[in-house]
Amino acid sequence: MHPSTPNLPARGPGRPKGSANKLTRDIREAISQAFDKAGGVDYLVKQSRENPQAFLTLLGKIVPAEVKASLDGNLTVNVVQRGRNSTSP
Repeated sequence: MHPSTPNLPARGPGRPKGSANKLTRDIREAISQAFDKAGGVDYLVKQSRENPQAFLTLLGKIVPAEVKASLDGNLTVNVVQRGRNSTSP
């Protein structure tokens, strides 16, 4: 117990640092389900063609603005494309 609040019960440790709260988790899950029902990757491809400004705004929010790195040695990059019927590069 904290000395200035003698009548209140001690608080628990709370949510672990970095973990999403229940509302955030639930909203992300709802968005994921809506994305799947809208058509997933195919829907995003359609939006990129029909609404390029909105699509690029979305892209700008998820792509890092700047990446700084240095490398000594070899670099191997594996590109993985996710989706149901992914056949194009």
